[in-house]
Amino acid sequence: MTAYDDDMRTIIELPEEQLRALDAWRQARGLSRAEAVRRAVANLLEDETQVQAAVDAAFGLWSHRALDGLAEQERLRAEWDDR
Repeated sequence: MTAYDDDMRTIIELPEEQLRALDAWRQARGLSRAEAVRRAVANLLEDETQVQAAVDAAFGLWSHRALDGLAEQERLRAEWDDR
């Protein structure tokens, strides 16, 4: 049993320019097209996970501050009134 026994096979269409670039990239690394696409999907999902983790970490970052958001916005904008 291999790691891909339960995986789905799929057909994708790529523009000729992307296909040529993919082939050049994978050939330089000695990979099949399938492995190159698997790696690309894995990287995409990892990137999305990291972005979401960063957003989740930042959301509510200032929630512990006793601050009126609108008043703070107006204060910051007022800094530019005299320029």
